Amino acid sequence: MKIVLINHSDTRGGASVVSMRLLEALRALGADASMLVVRKAGDRPYVHLAGNALLRKLPFLAEHARIFASNGFTRTDLFAASIATDGLPLSRHSLVRDADAVLLNWVNQGMLSLSEIGRMAASGKRVLWTMHDMWNLTGVCHHAGECEGYLREPGCGHCPLMHGRAGVSDLSRRIWLRKRELYSKAGITFVAVSSWLADKCRRSTLMRGQRVEVIPNAFPVEDFYTVPKNPEAFPVLPSDKKLIVMGAERLDSPVKGLRYAVEALNRLADGGCADAMAVFFGGLRDPRALDGLRLPYVSLGTISDPAALRELYSRASAVLSSSLYETLPGTLIEGQAAGAFPVSFGEGGQPDIITHGRTGYIARYLDTADLAEGLRVALSKPVQREVLRESVAARFSAEAVAGRYLSLIGR
Repeated sequence: MKIVLINHSDTRGGASVVSMRLLEALRALGADASMLVVRKAGDRPYVHLAGNALLRKLPFLAEHARIFASNGFTRTDLFAASIATDGLPLSRHSLVRDADAVLLNWVNQGMLSLSEIGRMAASGKRVLWTMHDMWNLTGVCHHAGECEGYLREPGCGHCPLMHGRAGVSDLSRRIWLRKRELYSKAGITFVAVSSWLADKCRRSTLMRGQRVEVIPNAFPVEDFYTVPKNPEAFPVLPSDKKLIVMGAERLDSPVKGLRYAVEALNRLADGGCADAMAVFFGGLRDPRALDGLRLPYVSLGTISDPAALRELYSRASAVLSSSLYETLPGTLIEGQAAGAFPVSFGEGGQPDIITHGRTGYIARYLDTADLAEGLRVALSKPVQREVLRESVAARFSAEAVAGRYLSLIGR
């Protein structure tokens, strides 16, 4: 069976990482799988760069010019919207022509247009579309937040991202209508990476009547371990403290809710917790974002070495997420695979990972007192690290996830 995965990049961003894991797992199970990208950083011979530099750049510029003209000519939220009006002619690419199945992943920012996706589906190929965020069920946004425009019929319009040009027939409504036309004809199977996202699909008027399956992202659970192996790593971390680890590509991105984490950690400090330390990894655009934190902490910056990240998790007592919403938070799975107790709000795919009170703690949404209570539980409760690891291995290992995709393609 020939399968081609299409994703914007092979390394950059969460969707790229999990798409690459899926590609490797499919190949390990014997599938003839390859990938098409518009940004390639790795050297895998079965990952192919689509088009030349100019061809890749023009759709990106054209799409954002359309958004810019439709949102009142403001750069605010310019990159928060995607419209899929422009893209590369990948339906004519040899890998797509020869494939039995096409697995679309994150294909925005000028990679694929809705029209081109329609041409792929019209060729008779099996098309699966893995949804890593809410874009498939809204007009133009990737996360609707508090907006409920995607629940209307017809959907969207009066879009908060359109600023001075928002209205009943704004760009978000027009793209919503184009998506509905595509979905009504294409016969695409949509894959939600969490039950939370599948529930959003069921509520969306755009996805009404569409086939939606739930398959989580693949994680290299087998690579993680519950007992530290390298005592020389991270000399800045004390051996007499219980570590609370929190990480993200950009820690102070608004969606990561860093201020809620700081407030919860301060509640721990003010409550007399003297044996804990917070450890952050990832980028910080604002170097003062952690200045108000009273619990001892260290910020390690971006960790690009997977081995170092696995070692860090193996030392953690808890892994913390304060995200306002998260489709399927990978740091919680990775931490749990190393035996760390996950603590998080529950707006997203967290219930697919955590059984509250047993394999983690799901705090009441935006309630930092409850988030702090979860951390107290994590630090005081005897935790069987191997049990935590095994709880995610059966569901999120790359082999298990790839097997579910092959089964779905074969149906």
